[in-house]
Amino acid sequence: MQYEIKGGNFPIVVCHLESGEQMITERGSMVWMTPNMKMETTTGGMGKLFSKAFSGESIFQNIYTSQGRGSITFGSSFPGKIVAVELTPGKDLIVQKSAFLASQRSVDLSIHFHKKLGVGLFGGEGFIMQRLSGSGIAFIEIDGDLVEQELLPGQQLIVDTGNLAAMESTVRMDIQKVPGLKNMLFGGEGLFHTVLTGPGKIWLQTMPIVNVAAALLPYVPSGN
Repeated sequence: MQYEIKGGNFPIVVCHLESGEQMITERGSMVWMTPNMKMETTTGGMGKLFSKAFSGESIFQNIYTSQGRGSITFGSSFPGKIVAVELTPGKDLIVQKSAFLASQRSVDLSIHFHKKLGVGLFGGEGFIMQRLSGSGIAFIEIDGDLVEQELLPGQQLIVDTGNLAAMESTVRMDIQKVPGLKNMLFGGEGLFHTVLTGPGKIWLQTMPIVNVAAALLPYVPSGN
C-alpha cells in the first residue's frame, strides 16, 4: 500500500491499493473510493462483539478489499491532523477510542482496559482505550495540532486525559489527585490529572473534541 495525506485543517488520507489488499475502519470514515473496492461489514468475532458492546464501541467493522488496483480515501471527523503509524510485532499502540481512523487489515484491533481501578473511575476516556497490534500501517486522528514526545525511562508528564491521543504500550498511565482543596474546587482543571511514565512515545492533541463540546454547551439553546 502507498498513501498520501492531503488537506489542511480537514485532512484526508488516500490509500492506493494493489489487488487483494485490504483496509479496515470501524465507522463511516470512507469519503470516496474507486468502483473496484468491495465493502464487507463484519463484527470481528463473538469475543470482540461482547467487549465492544461493554465498552460502548461500535460493534461493526468495514473491510474494503481492492479487486485490481484501486484507491480508497478516509476523512477526519474533526479539524486536526491524520498521522500514519507503522506497527511491528511486539510494538503495540494504545489510542483513544475516537482516535482510530483506519488501518491495513493486518493490524489487529482490540479493547484495552487499564488494570488500575483508579484510572477506571477517574481517568475518563483513559479507562477504556483501543489497542492496535500486529504489523502494518494505522492512521489515527488528532484533534487540533499535534505534539509528539518521547519519554525516557522513568520520565513523567502530567496531561489532561483528553489531550492524549495515543501512546506506545510501554508507557504507563496512572492518575493523581490535584493537590489542595482550593485547587480542586476552583482551579478549573478537574479533580484528577493523568500521569504518563516512560519509556515510550506519546502523541498529544491540542484541541480535544470533548473540550470543544463543553465550551459550546452554554451557547446551545435549551429549548425553553
